[in-house]
Amino acid sequence: MATTSDTLPHFTRRRFLSAAGAGAASIALSACSTVSRGPYIDGPPPETPPLSVDPAFGNYVSMYGPVIDEGYEIPAVPINKVDKRFYRQIVQDPTGERPGTVVVDTSNHFLYLVREGGEAMRYGVGLGRAGFEWSGRAVIQWKRKWPRWTPPTDMIKRDPKLEKYSAANGGMDPGLLNPLGARALYIFQGGEDTLYRVHGSPEWFSIGKSVSSGCVRLMNQDIIDLYDRVPNKTPILVTGGLGVA
Repeated sequence: MATTSDTLPHFTRRRFLSAAGAGAASIALSACSTVSRGPYIDGPPPETPPLSVDPAFGNYVSMYGPVIDEGYEIPAVPINKVDKRFYRQIVQDPTGERPGTVVVDTSNHFLYLVREGGEAMRYGVGLGRAGFEWSGRAVIQWKRKWPRWTPPTDMIKRDPKLEKYSAANGGMDPGLLNPLGARALYIFQGGEDTLYRVHGSPEWFSIGKSVSSGCVRLMNQDIIDLYDRVPNKTPILVTGGLGVA
């Protein structure tokens, strides 16, 4: 489990973690990248419901505080610079899906994990071009802590400098600078990899916004929380049609 410390640890740029035990599955091709190459676009301003903090969360400063995870030092998020509607919170479920389902609402930059009793855990997300290119029902086939990242061929063609991270070269090592962040959820439909990922990111400033690259990104503290709540084979719905905040 991730633990927090009372003081902010020194932010290091250690980029390597042993891949032993991760297996070949952790080097599957990914269409996601959190490298920002275009202007940020604000999403529609949804109405903000009253914040409801699970007592287990503590307060938001500790929720988004520094984390020591698997040997990596994740820095605190400056939450005063993040719109509070994108904080992790419990809301009334707007999806109508059965408990245990993950719903990504691309129209409002929210991810919901449906709970019992008509509630849902809601997380703010950032979206990239790939985040809008795929929608539908699928499953979280598997998930990885501190995953490797391998850009697909078309991305390497656009940016040849990424060749060193190709599948043939073993991908990019896990770490604080890896585009998939602290965790990744791999989405499959009909047994096929969609190349669609829900993943972490150090780019807290992209939450609630749309950028030119990437799938669905959460703050690293949030993806760690979500990872622990969803097992493999969890159903997921990606839609722009909820139309509610």
